[in-house]
Formats: sequence, structure tokens, C-alpha cells
Amino acid sequence: MTVHEKFLALGTHYGKVYLLDVQGNITQKFDVSPVKINQISLDESGEHMGVCSEDGKVQVFGLYSAEEFHETFDCPIKIVAVHPHFVRSHFKQFVTGGKKLLLYERGWMNRWKPSVLHEGEGNIRNVKWRGHLIAWANNMGVKILDMISKQRITNVPRDDISLRPDMYPCSLCWKDNLTLIIGWGNSVKICSVKERHASEMRDLPNRYVEIVFQFDTEFYISGLAPLCDQLVILSYVKEISEKTEVECCARPRLDIVQPLPESCEEISSDALTVRGFQENECRDYHLEYSEGESLFYIISPRDVVVAKERDQDDHIDWLLEKKKYEEALMAAEISQKTIKKHKILDIGLAYINHLVEKGEYDLAARKCQKILGKNTELWEFEVYKFKEIGQLKAISRYLPRRDPVLKPLIYEMVLHEFLESDYEGFATLIKEWPGDLYNNTIIVQAVVDHLKKDPQNRTLLRTLAELYTYDQRYGRALEIYLTLRHKDVFQLIHKHNLFSSIRDKIVLLMDFDSEKAVDMLLDNEDKISIDRVVEELENRPELQHVYLHKLFKRDHHKGQRYHEKQISLYAEYDRPNLLPFLRDSTHCPLEKALEICQQRNFVEETVYLLSRMGNSRSALKMIMEELQDVDKAIEFAKEQDDGELWEDLILYSIDKPPFITGLLNNIGTHVDPILLIHRIKEGMEIPNLRDSLVKILQDYNLQILLREGCKKILVADSLSLLKKMHRTQMKGVLVDEENICESCLSPILPSDASKSFNVVVFHCRHMFHKECLPVSNTVSPVQFCNICSAKHRGPGSAILEMKK
Repeated sequence: MTVHEKFLALGTHYGKVYLLDVQGNITQKFDVSPVKINQISLDESGEHMGVCSEDGKVQVFGLYSAEEFHETFDCPIKIVAVHPHFVRSHFKQFVTGGKKLLLYERGWMNRWKPSVLHEGEGNIRNVKWRGHLIAWANNMGVKILDMISKQRITNVPRDDISLRPDMYPCSLCWKDNLTLIIGWGNSVKICSVKERHASEMRDLPNRYVEIVFQFDTEFYISGLAPLCDQLVILSYVKEISEKTEVECCARPRLDIVQPLPESCEEISSDALTVRGFQENECRDYHLEYSEGESLFYIISPRDVVVAKERDQDDHIDWLLEKKKYEEALMAAEISQKTIKKHKILDIGLAYINHLVEKGEYDLAARKCQKILGKNTELWEFEVYKFKEIGQLKAISRYLPRRDPVLKPLIYEMVLHEFLESDYEGFATLIKEWPGDLYNNTIIVQAVVDHLKKDPQNRTLLRTLAELYTYDQRYGRALEIYLTLRHKDVFQLIHKHNLFSSIRDKIVLLMDFDSEKAVDMLLDNEDKISIDRVVEELENRPELQHVYLHKLFKRDHHKGQRYHEKQISLYAEYDRPNLLPFLRDSTHCPLEKALEICQQRNFVEETVYLLSRMGNSRSALKMIMEELQDVDKAIEFAKEQDDGELWEDLILYSIDKPPFITGLLNNIGTHVDPILLIHRIKEGMEIPNLRDSLVKILQDYNLQILLREGCKKILVADSLSLLKKMHRTQMKGVLVDEENICESCLSPILPSDASKSFNVVVFHCRHMFHKECLPVSNTVSPVQFCNICSAKHRGPGSAILEMKK
């Protein structure tokens, strides 16, 4: 049998040749000979066929033309091979092989001329023609002939000469135009035809052959063919029978091997079941292949087995059979452009069904996102399927929310499922799902119905508020949020500008979170006025204080009309901030403040108010009598810097030794300590008197030293400045024709240099003609610049008088 990409040609033992299509159907029949057909050869176009038979007949004819050649030899012809390009007129050549290898060429007058290519080494067993190279095998080995140079370029000897060449024939196969694969016995050689370098030629052919791979197999080779960079080998197998312990024929094997330089790696192996394999020999099997479709044909006496390379469809079939759906889906996605039998969607749906059957509902629902994609019909079908098995919750998290969007009924069905059994899950879905996925009115009514059974359920109330927000019923949402004291209430007010709705809910907001509520109210004074807030908080003075205090911190003048009220509020709820408020406020009535502070006996605040109202003596008296704090009294006297206060302080302290000690330690820089010391009664015990006196003396010495130091610095600076002034006044001043008299505004120098002139120049650089200067009324010889004197810029005395 020989194979073309369009059809098969099969020869039988009865001398018939059949043409078959690739499905094995007979399309044409030729009666060639009454005996066995030995070889069939086709050219590359598939339009010409060569046939030889056991009775010596050789025929070469056109399948679609009347062209024909007949020849009968006196011996069996084992092989025939037509030129690959026989269809072309200048390649009308073919070879036959019996005891000789003959080349037939059509010449003049369409006559065929034979020529002997080789003889003398036994029968020709096999021939393969590719391009310009002919390879043949005889009893001694394999030869290759270059048809261009008509030279034989190699001889590959047979390895195992103990095997009969007729029983274990040689298998030849061209992988490409320059690579020949030889299989003989259990040996495989891969030969490469290469060009010889010009310097090496001499009398040698211009081509040579190099064996690039060589290895042995476990079994005898009946045929071989290339498969990418691997080999397909048809092996004849013998084995020992377990029953009779006699060697017998086993099923032939089809192996795929990866050639290595000196060995091979088996990739796969399949035993083939053919009829009568027990009686077959190695020569009874042949392997042919179709290069275009990677189809391999195993020919035995009774069967033709077609083998093809497994594709992704076959791989996916196997994975699905083994229930490896995820791997099958991944394989289909990777090879989606090449698979023909399977669809990714079908595999995915089968995978989802498989997961559901196994009870892995969550994983099945998660896979729906990837497998179903944007197919809304399939999504809805799967949702109903999950509903039937009671697993709507599993698929709820993975339902599409944007592109595509399912029917509202689907989402409502899921929400009702959660509402019946899982309030928290229901609330989560309402928060995550956009409000336009479902009919909001229906869901609101369902929640309201459930709240009738459980009115205090916070989860349902919070969810209902969110639903009202989606439905733009912000007032109802706000009421629920305030009832729940929910943190989102302020965000809701800001986002939807609900300030008109909270005018009567200010107390609720303040009770919930006074800090946030005050900040919000102050940030939106234009929407809710200060007066309205104060009015609403009238019955809650503690909240009123919080609001007014924050307002005062932001701006001391905005709430000035409430400063009088704030005095009482600070006194009642926040005394620590009362004194800072009194100091910073310029609008609170001092008399009212004094009255409140005196009623509550707030000494510090009363002292401040008395001093601010000008009653410093009463303030000092209160410090001394109420607080009895000499340091604070001294500090107060320092702040007021009033001699009479110091006198009052001394008089009050003179009979109190601890006060005297405090005064002695602090009075030195403000009042002469001698005034105090003279008033101390003799015999009075004053704690730490010695230390206080030593401190007074040290302070006095320090003052003396500071004064002396300042005096030295002042004298040095004065001297330095005097020297600088002297140097400056000693310098000359440039006077030229550009200068003018500041009085008459004419040039200071006369145009006629021969005339006498008299010019006065001052240190301030103002210049005058002598006669232009006004006569001085003083007797002092020193003259002053009239301009600088008038502007009070200093004396401006004259530095130069020029005469000529």
C-alpha cells in the first residue's frame, strides 16, 4: 500500500489495485496481474502510479490521462518508484528493482531508455525516491544516489547479517529532502545528506552522508515514519507462551520514540490487534504515512489500521471520561482555536453539574462566574437549579451585578430566601447590591412585614433604612438611623443635604454623638442658624454649652450675644475653661460675670475680673486673704506694676514671716528691699532670712556688674563711632560742574574758572554758594545745612568751605 494525501492505493495478493478514499471506501479498481502486487508508487501530484508484480510485470500509467508504460521482465520485480515530479515532462523517470536497479527515462519519440544504476549485490529490497536522491536497500546494505551528478554518495552496511533480508526487510523513509531514516532488524539509523566543502572534493562526490542518530530497539522493525522530531516505529514482537513455553508471534506494536545520539526514549507504546497476527511474520507488516494530516497506516495481510496523532479533542475526551473536568476546561481554554469537537461552555456546564452532584455547592457557584460569563439565560437557568436543591445562598455571592444584569425576579428570589432564614446575610446583600437590581418597593414591604413580628430587630431596621435611602425616602431613613444611633447618620445628612429634616432632631443628634453633631452644625451655619440651634438646645443646657463652647473656639465674635449666657454655662459645666473664656471674650458683661463668680466663690476668676475692672487693691486683698498665696500676690503686683499695690502687699505681709520671706526673694527687681527690711520688727523670726538676704546682695551685685558691663560696652561703642565719624568727616568731597547750589539751583562751579568763587559743602553732601546761604542769627561759628535742619535730619554741619 502507498499513501497520498488525497487517497490510498492498495495492492492485493490477487493482482488487484484499489484506490480508496481516506475513510476506506473503494473509488477505483485496476486489474494489473493475476499474481501478487509487490510495490505501488505514486508521484507527489497523485496523478501517476507505478505498479510491479511477482510475475515480472511493471506498469506506469496516468490515473487521469492515457499515458502508460508496460514492461515484462523475466524475473519478479520487487520494487518500483516513479520520480516525485513525474507529472512534469522533463522528469519522466522511474526505477525498478529485481536483481538490478534500473532507471527508465523517456527520451526521443517518447521511447523509454533503461540504464543500470546498480547490480551484483543481490536483490533490490526497497527503494525510496525524494527530490534528486534515490535510496535503495539490497542484501549488503543501503545506498544513496545523487541523480544530478549520477554518483553514489554513500553505502550504509547492514548491521546484523545473520537475519535473512527477505524475512526482515529494510524499511526506508525520507523525513525531508536531506534526511533518511533506515530501520533494519532491530537497528535504527538517521542519516543526513550534507554538502562537501570545495577543498575536500578532489575525486569525491560533492555530497556525503553523516549518521546523526543510531540506536537499537527491543523488537524487529517492520516500518517507521517521522513525527515532528520523534519517530513512529512499527515493531514485530515475539514472546514466550506461558502455556507451551514456545516462542510465538505477539500483537504488533506501534511505538513513538525520541531519538538520542546513541539511544532512544520511549514516549508511548500501543499493541495493535489485527486478524491473524499469530501467523504473521516481520515482512507481513508495513507502515505508511500521510505527511499532510499526520495519519499513519499499518498494513497487515488482512487489516489496515489507521492511526492518527491524538489532538486536544482526544485529550479532552479522556479527561472528561476520567471526570477531570477542571483540567478538561483548562485544556479547552488553552486550545480553543484548535478544538473542533468540544465547546468550552458545554465542558463548563458539565463541570458545574459534576460539582453540584458532589455537593460542592460553593465551588460550583464560584465557577458559574467564569463559565456562564454574560449569558443571562444560562445564569437564570442555574439560579433556578440551585433553588430546586435549596442552595440559593451558595450562588448569591456570585450573581452578576453589572454587565450582565439578570431579571429583578432572580434577585428578589434570593433576597426573600435570606430574609426567611438569615437576617445578617440579607443585610449584607442589600449593602453590596445596587438598588436598581430589584424592585425596591417589594423588598421594603417584605422587611416591614418581618418587623411586625420583631419590631426591635436592629439588623432589619438598619437594612430598612438603607432601602429607604435607595428609594430616596431620606426622612424615614434618618428617623431609623437616629433611633438606632447609627454612625452613618451624619454621612447620610451630608450626602443628601438633609439639614432641613434635622431642625427638630438636633437634641437626638447631640445625644448620639455631640462632637460630630457640633462639627456638622458649625460647618453648615448657613443651613441651620446659630440661633435655631441654641433655641433647640434650650432645655438641654449641658448640650447648649458644648455647642457654644465649640463656636467660641472657632470664632470669638460669632456668638457674642450668648456670651452672658455662657458665663453661667461655664460656671455650671466647665469651670476649667471659664477663666480662659473671660480672658478671650470682649463681649461678656463684667458685672454679671463678677456676680456669678462671687456667688460661686470662684477666687481666681473673681481676682481676674476685679483687676480687669480696675479694682486691683480688692483683687490683691482677695489673693492674700482667700488664697494666701504670696507668690501669686507678687506675680499679680508685677503684672499691675503699681507702687501702691506693692505698698499694700508689704503692709499686709509685714507681720507674716512666710510672706516676708517670699517678698525678700522676689521683690528686689521691683521695689527697693531696704523699704521692706526697715519695716521688719526686731526679734521677729523669719524663715530662711539669711538665704534671702544673701540672694538680695547677690542680685544687687549682679545688677552692679551688669551696669558696669553695659557702661564698658557703651563707652567702647561711642569711641568706635566717634572715630568712624572723624574719619568720614576728614574725607574729601568731589565737587564738579554737575553739582548745583541747593538754594539758587545754578551750577555750583562758575562757567569761567578764572573768576573767584566761594562754595560751602555740608556733611550731608548739600552744597551752596556762600552768598546764597542765609545769614545765621547765632554767634556760633558752626554752620548747619538749612535743608537737613528743616527736615529734622540732624545738624548737617559744614565740612568744607571752598574759596578761590
